[in-house]
Amino acid sequence: MKHRLSALPLLLVLGLAAGAHAETLLVERVKQEPVAAMPARGLSMGEVESRYGAPQSKLEPRGGQKRQWPTINRWVYPAFTVYFEKHKVVDVVANKADANKADANEVGPKPAIR
Repeated sequence: MKHRLSALPLLLVLGLAAGAHAETLLVERVKQEPVAAMPARGLSMGEVESRYGAPQSKLEPRGGQKRQWPTINRWVYPAFTVYFEKHKVVDVVANKADANKADANEVGPKPAIR
């Protein structure tokens, strides 16, 4: 009887852990994708356009009101969004809406503000 009572909390914990695997994080999927598929930090706008083609859209620049706030340009490609400070890549973010790979249970960042 004593062993049955100690097994009950273990079964409850295992039941809760099974539900935790229901979500796929966007971060996990991006880590599995090859790094060469996205632009590297420090590339110029021209290099990005020559390697990956023209973007789907070039979003309106943000910032630049003061010297301390550099202008940030954003280019949207089907699988990722590239962020430029002046004319150099500072960051690349995978888009959640990659129709070929996205899962209905995937959790990730909100789409870019347009």
